[in-house]
Amino acid sequence: MRAVMVANPKGGVGKTTLATNLAGYFANKGRTVSLCDLDRQQSSLRWIAFRDERLASITGYYAGNQMLISLPREPDWVVLDAPAGFQGYKLDDYMRAVDRVIIPVVPSIFDMAATEDFLNTLKRDLGGRAAKIGIVAMRIDPRTRAAGMLDEFLKHFQIPLLANLRSTQNYVNVAAIGQTIFDPPHARNKRDVEQWAQLLNWLEEA
Repeated sequence: MRAVMVANPKGGVGKTTLATNLAGYFANKGRTVSLCDLDRQQSSLRWIAFRDERLASITGYYAGNQMLISLPREPDWVVLDAPAGFQGYKLDDYMRAVDRVIIPVVPSIFDMAATEDFLNTLKRDLGGRAAKIGIVAMRIDPRTRAAGMLDEFLKHFQIPLLANLRSTQNYVNVAAIGQTIFDPPHARNKRDVEQWAQLLNWLEEA
């Protein structure tokens, strides 16, 4: 079993979008996948409830009430969807339990400021294991000034930027019916799938 956690204490940055689509990617590759929802709102589990049983199977469970970490060992991959405000000792425990951590960031001055302390804490606490952390820019056009600001911001942390995901209704549309951009028909979301290539390679190397 390998595990990846999507985390950022800032709300509204796309954590559940990343988590559900990651689960969809692994499921469509023939892997067994469990989506672990740590948020009391249980958005990921609600998404699974909409998923057509004819699509690649994804199981899910709520773990927001766990006192001790207990990840399932049976699946090939466990994808953890962390809630906003997820910090402190519980975050530290989960950080040590997973193979990779993805931090979605929206390239605005407010979101970057809210993420700065979180990134500093992660680097300090993980020490030599900081290489397990990667950044994904959400709702971004790499040609914009905002993208340049994000690049400059990340230079201070030496954390790799693994993907720039554009702003598109494709993610909204597939989520509404329990699907991902990796579910068929594949041609429909080809451009968006291509933007995940570096991120997915990084995860497969875990």
